[in-house]
Amino acid sequence: MKITEMFLGELASEFERTKRALEQYPEGQDEWKPHEKSMPLGYLASLIAIIPSWVAMIVTQDEFDVAPVGLKHEAATRTRVGLLQMMEKASSDARTALDGTTDEFLDTPWRMLAGGAVVMKAARHVMIRDAFNHLAHHRGQLTVYLRLLGATVPALYGPSADDKRFL
Repeated sequence: MKITEMFLGELASEFERTKRALEQYPEGQDEWKPHEKSMPLGYLASLIAIIPSWVAMIVTQDEFDVAPVGLKHEAATRTRVGLLQMMEKASSDARTALDGTTDEFLDTPWRMLAGGAVVMKAARHVMIRDAFNHLAHHRGQLTVYLRLLGATVPALYGPSADDKRFL
């Protein structure tokens, strides 16, 4: 199996899991956070929705600065529909990028910067794998927020207390 095919399969399964989580987004709680050091719910949900776009960036760009000098995060109200649309676009861009690349290209180096400084450098396929892991990590964080807010926690890799599906 080609690496691109494996990543396309991973993208499809992670899309469905992430969709289930974002469908439970409690609207009107954008600024809520469980602890003063935690990120606000709206920012977390937006991050989860756009992480698939990182796959496209890793394929189409040689580097990306996650915290360019002067970056200011804008507060935005999020809705379930808006988050799902963001995720659909991000996932579509990722599918297009993966369909248009080769395993050989995914073995070339890619760099992540923060404020202009290189913080990670690895083969593109390694960075894509890390993007999927990052998505799962933050999606798990979202499920904790959902539980604390009394929202439904969806089944993701197996049943939850609220959703008895086994997937």
